[in-house]
Amino acid sequence: MDESVVVAPDWLATRLEDPQIRIVDVRDAWEYEGIGHVPGAVSIPFDSYRDESDVDRGTLPGADAFAALLSEAGISPDDTIVAYDDTHGVFAARFVLTALEYGHDDVRLLDGDYSAWNRAYETTSDVPEIEPTGYEAEPLSREESPLVDLETVEDALERDALFVDTRDTHEFEEARLPGAVRFDWREAVDDETRRLKSEADLEALLDEHGITPDREIVLYCNTARRISHTYVVLQALGYETVAFYEGSLTEWLAHDGTIETGPVVDE
Repeated sequence: MDESVVVAPDWLATRLEDPQIRIVDVRDAWEYEGIGHVPGAVSIPFDSYRDESDVDRGTLPGADAFAALLSEAGISPDDTIVAYDDTHGVFAARFVLTALEYGHDDVRLLDGDYSAWNRAYETTSDVPEIEPTGYEAEPLSREESPLVDLETVEDALERDALFVDTRDTHEFEEARLPGAVRFDWREAVDDETRRLKSEADLEALLDEHGITPDREIVLYCNTARRISHTYVVLQALGYETVAFYEGSLTEWLAHDGTIETGPVVDE
């Protein structure tokens, strides 16, 4: 697993005193304050970097708003950010995607969540002292970004692109993009350890779904949260041609895009 994308708890545990490793807890503020957190972590709740008012594509909060969040958290552009939640990493993965989109070079997902960390390492209720920074975001260009729009998705449907739907079965059967395969994002997680499955197991699992590195892959869900997790997993495994449909099915349906319904044989 590529450590520039996903890091294990023991990797982080040996770097808690490194001033350039900034740990971000994206759970609700009451969880951060009341339950405890990874030592040194700052609180940037999920709702604070998600905006459904069309300020930017999909639910992105806008570069200025995101930069203000990182400034208040004392984070600088050169820092290595490690994000976590307590929901198998799906909310933290959305933070990772958002930070990458706004130009932060080194942001990683903690393999596992708060509960997984708590099984092996200490936690704390102490809030670190924060010195605000003047963070300036540098959003990726449309050419650099993995995010794709409606028109690009329509074009991809005309090619041999593989559309991957990361939602639940009932959602998939109610409406999906034509030809899509379903890969529930949670399939990548080991329920017992709360961490990602092994690299070999993940590769075998993805292969069973036809999700292979040689394919052009387009990810979607409803509002681009769940695909963030799958996107990070594929990046950690070295997949290179992965597009991220930020508008997802919500935008597709709003524009009367063609859909398929019903169960799929052998699903």
